[in-house]
Amino acid sequence: MPVPAWSRRTFLITASAAAAALGLPPSPAHAADGEFEALRLRWLDLALGSGFDAGAEPYASKLAETGTLARAFRASMAPAPVSLWPGVPFDPPAGITQSYSRLWTMTQAYAQPGTGLTGDPALLADVLTGLDHLSATVYRAGAPRYGNWWEWQIGSPRLLMDIVAALHPHLGAERIAAACAAVDHFVPDAVLTDYSGTSTGANRVDLCRSVALRGVLGANPAKIALARDALSPVFPYVTKGDGLYADGSFVQHTWVAYSGTYGQVMLDGLGRLFSLLAGSSWAVTDPNRRIVLDSVEKAYAPLIYDGLMMDSVNGRAISRGYLKGDDRQIMRSDHFHGQGVIAAIALLAGGASAAERDRWHARVKGWIQRDTVSPILAARQFGVADLARLHAVAAAPVPAAPEPTGHRLFAAMDRAVHRRPGWAANIAMASDRISFYECGNGENPRGWHTGAGMLSWWTPDLGDQYTDWFWPTVDPYRLPGTTVSTKRLADRAGGEWGAPKPAVRWVGGATDGEYAAVGQHVKGLGSTLEARKSWFCAADAVVCLGAGITATDGVPVETVVDNRLLGEAGTRAFTTGDRWAHLEGHGGWVFPGGTGELHTLLDDRTGAWSDINTTSSTERRSRRYRTLWLDHGTDPVAASYAYVLMPGASRGRIAARAADPDWLHVLDNSAERQAVAVPSLGLTAANFWQAGTVGPLTVTAPVSVLARRRRSVLDLRVSEPPRTGQPLELVWDRPVRRVLTHDPSVEVLGTGGSLRLRITPGTAGATHRCEVLL
Repeated sequence: MPVPAWSRRTFLITASAAAAALGLPPSPAHAADGEFEALRLRWLDLALGSGFDAGAEPYASKLAETGTLARAFRASMAPAPVSLWPGVPFDPPAGITQSYSRLWTMTQAYAQPGTGLTGDPALLADVLTGLDHLSATVYRAGAPRYGNWWEWQIGSPRLLMDIVAALHPHLGAERIAAACAAVDHFVPDAVLTDYSGTSTGANRVDLCRSVALRGVLGANPAKIALARDALSPVFPYVTKGDGLYADGSFVQHTWVAYSGTYGQVMLDGLGRLFSLLAGSSWAVTDPNRRIVLDSVEKAYAPLIYDGLMMDSVNGRAISRGYLKGDDRQIMRSDHFHGQGVIAAIALLAGGASAAERDRWHARVKGWIQRDTVSPILAARQFGVADLARLHAVAAAPVPAAPEPTGHRLFAAMDRAVHRRPGWAANIAMASDRISFYECGNGENPRGWHTGAGMLSWWTPDLGDQYTDWFWPTVDPYRLPGTTVSTKRLADRAGGEWGAPKPAVRWVGGATDGEYAAVGQHVKGLGSTLEARKSWFCAADAVVCLGAGITATDGVPVETVVDNRLLGEAGTRAFTTGDRWAHLEGHGGWVFPGGTGELHTLLDDRTGAWSDINTTSSTERRSRRYRTLWLDHGTDPVAASYAYVLMPGASRGRIAARAADPDWLHVLDNSAERQAVAVPSLGLTAANFWQAGTVGPLTVTAPVSVLARRRRSVLDLRVSEPPRTGQPLELVWDRPVRRVLTHDPSVEVLGTGGSLRLRITPGTAGATHRCEVLL
């Protein structure tokens, strides 16, 4: 259910009522105690939910599952010097977090209705036994820390504080003090006073969550204030490193695009803390919190398609699938990550303006209606609190919003999203700012080429394209859209935690919000490969060009046109024509130069999630793929390619487009320039890898240009992807009567027989506009 907006007066009335219920006299000190208790109860409302019918679905099944798990956990719990459960040792420390997770499940079974164990004193005794054992053996003040820091500072304290919040009246002062002292030990104040290292972005929000709740449960106002104030460095836009960028990008671990996982953690955590502290003595009033609210529509929603979060911003989490340590065995997929963000938006909406709330609810309702792969209103990852909030949004009196159209270029994290009626596409790139891929903690050791121009795309009927065991079964050397050397790479090639980055600057593009020119200077990971790749994103197609493809690895170089997952035993018809190919139910591709160099393969591939993640399931499954690729040969020199992707198109449309010689004009496709014209759209687009001329365009520096003519008006967009910030000049060599409008960064040097502009581009890779009358 939506969290109500709380005024200071309303909160104090509630706090006083809570104090009275506890039998406390109305003195100032006890009023503060009442405020702590009101905050604890509000946290339980956020975590456990309220106002739902425990006997109705989906709540009844969820609560019954919690009860079933709790029974199994209490039956198998066997305290030992190095564990609380057999097979879940405290070393590595993930076992500590998993132990607290099981105790939290048992706590929920005790505290919530409909579990079959509600209020069971024997279950409560077992939970207390478990808490005491963890406190005595491993998670206590003064205990040494070993292994992964995250388990000690985020994973375990977050769960411990949730348990203490729920069982607070039953724990006694000694247990509460011990739990608070443990959090103080493992998350000392210094962690929140220095915004650096592992205490940034989403991690900082997680740390603040535990410390804020520790302050509430230990009646320590200074801790709550510390946690609140430590949120402020998270809010402002950043220009490098971790956090939100003005263009909607989100980066964590300095170099990794991470909107879908760490970004989700940040959004969810902030939503909970904003709601917890609203109206209290510690309300979050920093005006920069507005940036977080703006991020819903600016940074998150553009990356969600029919309920899934595009995998290019899910980092190493793409490799998780079914985790061994997940007692519920829930698939961690693109839909899992997308739904996590959707639930966070529903939570955050409680603190938004009425207009924002209606827009967000409309988006959430649309995603709920369209996600048929993993229905959101019954998603197994959610507890009853999140389900109740989502069901409330589904019943909200606003119409469901459709998927929008348009183009979003996230220059700061080298990602692009192109949306058209009936489909969406996503391009993932890498530069000296953003890594090829991230691996670490045994996760995603073969994500090598996910940033080598991977082009993912969906239609409403293909929402499971990258969900259904894609990552453990796809050939990691043949990711769709990439140009790669087939040189074999070692697991974790290039290093962990986003270390592998190519020494290139020209990555980015220009967009008018509907169409775009996107480009990537590619240097291969662990290889000599070098190439220039361009994507010109138009009305019903993405034009894909590659040039300057050169390598000396002694192995073939390939451009993977596509690699479509067909399911376990898919039988989709595949047809090729003179200059086209079509895959039934998916779409097709047009090859202006013919299909003579096109290779195709239909094969079944088998894999396990454990192949790409040491913490995941060893179960093996097979999936069928239709792969299309262009073989540039061994050690190519200045090889090139050109093809057009048309998602969702029928075979007839593909054949007709291939037979139309006037639809696409490739103006240049070289290592110096790549440019196209689509006369029917009034579109001219070019990526200049160096200064030069193509068609009517001349530039004095490497730039990306998008020009669209609508009757007598020309809309010109320019960016400087290398981000030197140095002024540059552009000439449009056609008659121009006058300039209608232009950005402050654009200076008009001349009109008449041609248009001459000087652009001061800045260093963010932004697009600059000039509109003229022809």
